Amino acid sequence: LWVGIAMLLGAVIGSGWGVPHFSALTAGLTGSFEDMAGATWSHNVRFVGAGTIGVAAIWTLGKLVKPVVSGLMSAMAANKARKGGTLHMLPRTEHDIPIGVVGLVMLACFVPLAFLLFHFSSATGLGAHWLPLVLGSLLYIVVMGFLVSTVCGYMAGLIGSSNSPLSGIGILVVIGAALLLVLGIKSQVEASQQQGLVAFALLVTSVVFTVAAIANNNLQDLKTGQLVDATPSKQQWALVVGVIAGSAIIPPILDIVNQAYGFVGAPGAGKEALAAPQAGLISALAQGVIQNNIDWSLITIGAGIGVVLIVIDELLRGTSKGKVHLSPLAVGLGIYLPTSSTLMVVVGAIVGWWFDKRAERSAKPDSTKQLGVLLASGMIVGEGLIGVLIAGIVAFKLLPLQLVGDEFASGPAAWLGGVAFVVAIFLLYRWVERMARKTFA
Repeated sequence: LWVGIAMLLGAVIGSGWGVPHFSALTAGLTGSFEDMAGATWSHNVRFVGAGTIGVAAIWTLGKLVKPVVSGLMSAMAANKARKGGTLHMLPRTEHDIPIGVVGLVMLACFVPLAFLLFHFSSATGLGAHWLPLVLGSLLYIVVMGFLVSTVCGYMAGLIGSSNSPLSGIGILVVIGAALLLVLGIKSQVEASQQQGLVAFALLVTSVVFTVAAIANNNLQDLKTGQLVDATPSKQQWALVVGVIAGSAIIPPILDIVNQAYGFVGAPGAGKEALAAPQAGLISALAQGVIQNNIDWSLITIGAGIGVVLIVIDELLRGTSKGKVHLSPLAVGLGIYLPTSSTLMVVVGAIVGWWFDKRAERSAKPDSTKQLGVLLASGMIVGEGLIGVLIAGIVAFKLLPLQLVGDEFASGPAAWLGGVAFVVAIFLLYRWVERMARKTFA
């Protein structure tokens, strides 16, 4: 519930204060109120949110230093026991893939990664500087990948990947990559090649993002395995297979979605283009740093908001003994994400809180709550699968997939969809409650 409230507060700050405030300060805005609000959010408000998220991410990194170091020491102790021949004395649930094997696999991954960086530098007109670009990028990926995956993975294992600070830390990663390119390469390239530097910064950032996303999945799976006494080493080998399978499946799916709808801001995007606010902000930050046209005052304002939120959060946690909190990271997300993206998160938080309150009156509250979580998880997965299915039909069909006229989409569709959603949620959660009473009676 408190994460949803934090995102709602962020939306109020962004849309209720940020948009009117910066619109009043900006001259030359034209068009409808909706267009002016959208332009203000795109050019001003989301950068304030980026500053808030950046400060929140740094604070999160600082708080996690101690538990992360403790976990690394534990892994090193297990490896020492393996080398000393005392592995049989460790519980089965402490058996991991040998750290030496992990190191060799990591070194092997550098070969295709170095080739990708070399090829990309040549394709973007930066081939004359391929050696410092490749070596510097590999070093940056190793250092930042280690830090980001450690922090994000720890948070994912602790409270789930949905609460991992990946977006916030990603902002720090892209700013760091862009600044290093400015310091090391920008003075040696022509102005016409700066777009190539932007693209290269985004490529490096995407690699670090991928590392962190895999860490999110791995640590969440390993945490689940720990709860059911699974053997970590066997899980880890299965996760390797999963990464390989995912790398083969995800690109064509994204290509299908791109062909069917496109993405906002990308070439060829139509009126049905899918919003990608995180990607848009990351791209804008890289471009702003490299081309030196970013308004750092907006980032500073956001950072100031982040500091205030951190103080408020710590005070709330201290006075309520951890029962009440206000996540600065969630508030930052609420500021920089459009309200259309955050609204349903808030609704979901309220619905989840309502269901948990009802579940506490059941015979087995914890088990009933878990059924509610499973239902919500199934809805997320189902929405994704149906979305990919529809995108595939649209992409491979010669004629548009249209059952009704355009006027229906702009009018009755929104109301019918909203009513259907509310009714479906109510009926599904009532069904879960009845099933819980029968199962745990």
